[in-house]
Amino acid sequence: MANFPGYYILKNGKPVHEPDVLKWATWFEVHDHKRIIERTTIKRNGVKITISTVFLGFNHSWGVSGKPVLWETMVFNGPNDQYQERYTSLAAAKKGHAKVVEQEQR
Repeated sequence: MANFPGYYILKNGKPVHEPDVLKWATWFEVHDHKRIIERTTIKRNGVKITISTVFLGFNHSWGVSGKPVLWETMVFNGPNDQYQERYTSLAAAKKGHAKVVEQEQR
């Protein structure tokens, strides 16, 4: 349970563990816009679908050992509404975003 509970902020684009929950919450309030990694909106069969990839700021591995899970791609609207993928790195999140966008365009 090395990274749990795990609050993280971004410093120079890199996740940094923040043990003080009040500092973490303040960072989120001030830097909320920095959490958005990518957002893509497409239209499929007349339906507007948004694919959003964000920095979560909280370790979503829920106490399982290993790298913290800090990024998420989620689909809003369309047949796959609420579909999500989670990642342990920014690079994986960007790659995953592109993959989900491609899937939604089919």
